[in-house]
Amino acid sequence: MNTEWIAVDWGTSSLRAWAMGADGTILAEAQSSKGMGTVTPAAFETTLLELIEPWFETAHLPIQVIACGMVGARQGWVEAPYASVPCLPISARLTKAPTTDPRINVCIVSGLSQNTPADVMRGEETQIAGFQAEFPKFDGIICLPGTHTKWVHVSAGEVVSFQSFMTGEFFALLSQHSVLKHSLRDGIWDDAAFEKALSDSLSRPEKIYAKLFSLRAEDLLHGLNGGAAKARLSGLLIGAELAAAKPYWLGQMVALIGADGLTDLYATALKSQGITAQRTAPTDMTLAGLKSARASILE
Repeated sequence: MNTEWIAVDWGTSSLRAWAMGADGTILAEAQSSKGMGTVTPAAFETTLLELIEPWFETAHLPIQVIACGMVGARQGWVEAPYASVPCLPISARLTKAPTTDPRINVCIVSGLSQNTPADVMRGEETQIAGFQAEFPKFDGIICLPGTHTKWVHVSAGEVVSFQSFMTGEFFALLSQHSVLKHSLRDGIWDDAAFEKALSDSLSRPEKIYAKLFSLRAEDLLHGLNGGAAKARLSGLLIGAELAAAKPYWLGQMVALIGADGLTDLYATALKSQGITAQRTAPTDMTLAGLKSARASILE
């Protein structure tokens, strides 16, 4: 194994690294629960070295490390300035991280920003770049479901505009810290309940707050199944998001990049509106984007 460079995806809650060969093949991979949120600024270098140390024996030193994600946030290793849209998702303007170990040279991918309406992303730009590398002729909308779901308009290789929705975070907050937590018990997921709530919310998004409380009331009065309650909560929140994001997806080609479970729900929601979305795996897109980032600095 001859490690040519190292790809890193460093988010808030996890760290993943891949030893990469000269031809772009994955030679080894490692992961850690030491995400950006648990690492002090002074500990980023040692945390990374602990994970990738075994790869140095066969590496060409010093080795290039290309990282993306929240590692480049203001609270991360070093702040990687945002690139303002419209722009390429990744340019050669990577930010060098301060290191003391001469065996590594760490560069961090910049996030993207939008002035009006104000918005930012960090990490998703790498997946977008990976998607464009795999599908260079795609013009349309890329949706990245997650804690803060992104709807991104891409055209001619550039990110034109984007909008973020806190749908995933609201689901977590309502499930764990609101009166609804008493009704969202374990149970069998109910597809019909999800689709009915989705339709209700898409058609009348202004009634979502009343619909949310009715979940608790129905449980108290009629013993609502916990799985059905979760499905309805998901349907209401995703439906309201789709109603607000309609200018992005209506009449557009749409691609989804995200984990299977959540992305399944978005695919179902879009299909209800007559849109069959193209789907890709997030890890594949992240790696393809990191490869693009490395290629940009080698040019």
